[in-house]
Amino acid sequence: MKPKQRFALALSYEGTHYHGWQTQENLASVQSTLEAALSFVADQPIRVMCAGRTDAGVHASEQVVHFDTDVQRHPDAWLLGTNTQLPPDMSVQWVRPVPFEFNARATATSRCYRYLIHNLPSRPGLLSPFVSWHYKSLNVERMEEAVQHWLGEHDFTSFRGPHCQAHTPIRTMLSIRVYRQNALIIIEIEGNAFLHHMVRNMVGTLFQIGQGRQEPLWAKEVLEAKDRRVAGMMAPAKGLYLTKVKYPSKFALPETPVGPFFLM
Repeated sequence: MKPKQRFALALSYEGTHYHGWQTQENLASVQSTLEAALSFVADQPIRVMCAGRTDAGVHASEQVVHFDTDVQRHPDAWLLGTNTQLPPDMSVQWVRPVPFEFNARATATSRCYRYLIHNLPSRPGLLSPFVSWHYKSLNVERMEEAVQHWLGEHDFTSFRGPHCQAHTPIRTMLSIRVYRQNALIIIEIEGNAFLHHMVRNMVGTLFQIGQGRQEPLWAKEVLEAKDRRVAGMMAPAKGLYLTKVKYPSKFALPETPVGPFFLM
């Protein structure tokens, strides 16, 4: 029997205490935590589909999810009721009914990620759970020059994690930007989709270029090698955020409220 309604929601979370998005037996995950809260409100099991799975320790200011249900609830009831059941490090930002043609993963046109690097000799204190730390000075101009080689459609095998299940390594990077705000270096990447560990492996490669161990052109050479062994080491998870998922305008999804001050 076909469910009566499909809903979409936006979820924000601090990934520090979760073993990634996907449900895993005997381990805390974002998916299982959200499903438990939604199931409490529905008084029956609810299963969800997300726009993109995040790794253990990765955060999100806008993870988009859809779920199907026969239960009649107003969107505000889903929003408020689910949030009463979620832990403090996770929150639903909005809930909207959507047509069944909407699919959080399949109908997304792009995903946006942001990576934050605390670039000072002293390690971060207050922001420690939310930023990566690189104590050697990084040259932002060199890093910005390097990322231009990754724009467009390419085979990103060199940045693909060993357990990636994607059918193809071909991805399209729509925009990449590297800039500094005081002690923070910010890397913003938008692409149609991403491979497992792709952003973190790209950032690890940029570390080598930013500290002068490789030239900006090396970013192109790594990409063309199609060999994970030639790229830089994977950057830590805690500096990475899924910040936005974009969909066709016909779905009329609301804007997610602005995140923490360091994501503005």
